[in-house]
Amino acid sequence: MVNKAGVPAFGRGFSLLELLLVLTMIATLTAMAVPRYQTSLARYRADLAAQRIVADLTQARTSAKTASASRTVTFSVEGNSYDIPQLSSLNGNSGCYIVALSERPYQVRLISVNFGGDTEIMYNGWGLPDSGGTVILAIGIEQRTVTVDSETGRAEVQ
Repeated sequence: MVNKAGVPAFGRGFSLLELLLVLTMIATLTAMAVPRYQTSLARYRADLAAQRIVADLTQARTSAKTASASRTVTFSVEGNSYDIPQLSSLNGNSGCYIVALSERPYQVRLISVNFGGDTEIMYNGWGLPDSGGTVILAIGIEQRTVTVDSETGRAEVQ
């Protein structure tokens, strides 16, 4: 269909000014969204890593009670990781259970580990720890503290 001026009735398109206006609005919205996304991603990674540490400490404690044998969780601040030598690797390879916190999906760093002046915690055959303590990890401005109760061995995120 054609109108009286000979221009197709479906429209003429957008002007350069209209396109620039839309692109400017998209760029402004993106500039506002990116910092919020990065902050929420850091918060998610910190929470995820802290919950992983709690789960692994609980697993070591449960394994110690089940096997009536001690289980040790050793943290390395320099290596940004921890391991449980008495448990097997999650990926099916031979070796001990190792978690690298600097790798995906966590990408956090261990700030400090203190279990009675030590960087390892040992659960005895009853699932009781040799000492209580804390593990502090961070990513950006987000920081999480995992505490282990010295009497029960229960771990939780503060």
